[in-house]
Amino acid sequence: MPRVLVVDDHALDRKLLTAYLQDGYTVETASDGVEAWEKLLSDPLRFDVVLLDRTMPRMTGLALLARMKDDERLRMLPVILQTALTQREQILEGIRAGAYYYLTKPYDVDMLRSVVRTAVDDYRGYRELHEQVRKGVEGLRLMRHAVFTFQTVEQARDLGALLANACPNSAATVVGVTELLVNAVEHGNLGITYDEKSRLKTMANWTAEVRRRLALPENNSKRAEVAFERLDGRIEIRIRDEGAGFDWKRYLQVDPLRAFDTHGRGIAMANRLSFHHLEYRGCGNEVVGTIEL
Repeated sequence: MPRVLVVDDHALDRKLLTAYLQDGYTVETASDGVEAWEKLLSDPLRFDVVLLDRTMPRMTGLALLARMKDDERLRMLPVILQTALTQREQILEGIRAGAYYYLTKPYDVDMLRSVVRTAVDDYRGYRELHEQVRKGVEGLRLMRHAVFTFQTVEQARDLGALLANACPNSAATVVGVTELLVNAVEHGNLGITYDEKSRLKTMANWTAEVRRRLALPENNSKRAEVAFERLDGRIEIRIRDEGAGFDWKRYLQVDPLRAFDTHGRGIAMANRLSFHHLEYRGCGNEVVGTIEL
């Protein structure tokens, strides 16, 4: 059962969150950032998500988040920042600190469960990819050129792990390259819009809809392509799909207006964590990620 760490200095909020999540999750609590940090350090792989209050005595939520981002073992553990603050600059401050998931107080129970489920699924997906990378072939670091075609989300994830193993910082690369490969399938070739994904994620019908669209006759022949090039001083990974493209400029950073959505962070994470440079071309159905060597 997924394990959640709830960090809040208000006993009532801790009790409420525990009650809301007890069906489906093992919930542990901490009354402030200091206690939470001790729990996290004692077993960095114990938790699947942290529900973190922003304003607390002794150590604020942002201070704890900064410590987590400085610790390689905790860097990718998802943090859902709980806050009553909804002003743009305050949300941006949390995003810059590495909080990709947000909840507002007072809690909407359905939104709480949806965001927690999304964060847990994202983290477990990352852990699986990280394990694939760990078992990868060291000889891939010798690869200079390769081209692959793919059609499904599963193939995209497999390729993400493979290509990450050909890069110097595979643990960081696997997150972004996999997000971009999966986007090429879901949003590119299958044409699933941002709003459609929001609705489907809330209803927990996302995976079923992806499979349904993959089986449609108009999508049977669609493929995406990824090319890997090791050049002097850099690696370039180019991904192209057969979709109509999109307004990619909106997604290079997490927009505070979308901070409370259950998805929409993949491109921003790729841009921030995995590549030194990310460039979309044409209508947005081709992207090139550059890693400096």
